[in-house]
Amino acid sequence: MTPMKAIELVGAIDEQHRLRAQVPEELPAGPVRLIVLVPEEDEAGSAWARGVAGEWSEELSDPKQDIYTLDDGQPVNAPR
Repeated sequence: MTPMKAIELVGAIDEQHRLRAQVPEELPAGPVRLIVLVPEEDEAGSAWARGVAGEWSEELSDPKQDIYTLDDGQPVNAPR
């Protein structure tokens, strides 16, 4: 196997599951090996949010839960 040099890049995976990343111009065109590091999900991750949304969806869609209006309270940036 040919020795390889590691270069860290930041990329994104889109909805079509394609990886996009900008590489330095001095890199030649050709095949590369990729190692994709994905952030681990913590307790406040998306699985937790989906679970809460699923558990509370029926309750939150109940019109009796609409107890606040836009006229209630004050904006967080209101003068004190």
